[in-house]
Amino acid sequence: MKRQSLFITAAVVLIAAFAIGSFVYMGQKADSARALANQALLMRAHAPAEGPRAAKVNIVEFLDPACGTCREFYPFVHKLMAAHPDKIRLTVRYAPLHPNSDQVVKILEAARMQGKWKEALETLFATQAAWAPNHTPQPELAWQQLGGIGLDLERARQDANSPEIARRVTQDIADGKALNVKATPEFFVNGKPMPSFGYQQLTDLVNDALTVAYR
Repeated sequence: MKRQSLFITAAVVLIAAFAIGSFVYMGQKADSARALANQALLMRAHAPAEGPRAAKVNIVEFLDPACGTCREFYPFVHKLMAAHPDKIRLTVRYAPLHPNSDQVVKILEAARMQGKWKEALETLFATQAAWAPNHTPQPELAWQQLGGIGLDLERARQDANSPEIARRVTQDIADGKALNVKATPEFFVNGKPMPSFGYQQLTDLVNDALTVAYR
C-alpha cells in the first residue's frame, strides 16, 4: 500500500512537472513569435538610420519632432552611441502624436531626399520653441527654420507632398499603433521596450543588450 502511494505521488509529480514544462515551453514560443512580429514592425527599409550596419545592438526610437523630451534625449542617445563605437545602430521611426506633426515629419523626409535629414532634425530641435509654440506645431514656421542648412526649399516642398513620403509616414504611424506607442520618445533595444521611461532605464537596456551581443 505504501509503495502504491509512493508510485501515485511520483506519477502526480511527473505529470505536474510535464505540465509546467509544457507551459513554459509554449510561453517561450509565444515570446519568440511576438519578438519576431515586433522586429518586423520595428525595422522598415525606409527608416533613417545611423551607425554601422554590422552593429549587434539596434536602438529603434519612435520620435515626434515637436516633442520636447525627444529633443532632450537626442544628445543622450548619441552619447550612448559614442561610448560604444561600432557596436550600436540607431533607427528612427516617426510617431507624430501632436496635431500637424505629420506635416513636419514630411519636411524631415523631404530634407532626407537631399541628404540633409540630420541637419534638418537638429535645426528643428534647436528651434522647436519658434515653430511649435505651446507644443502646437506650425509647419510653415518649421519651413522657415531650414533656410540655413543648404536645402533646396522649392524642391523640398514638392518632395514633401510626394506619395512616397506619405507612404513612409503612414507606415510609421501604423507600426507605432501596432506596437502600442502612445508617447514619445519610445525606445526599443534589440526588439525589447523599456520597462519604464527614463535615462537610466534606457542605459540599462542598452548595456544589457551589449553584454549579451558581445560577450
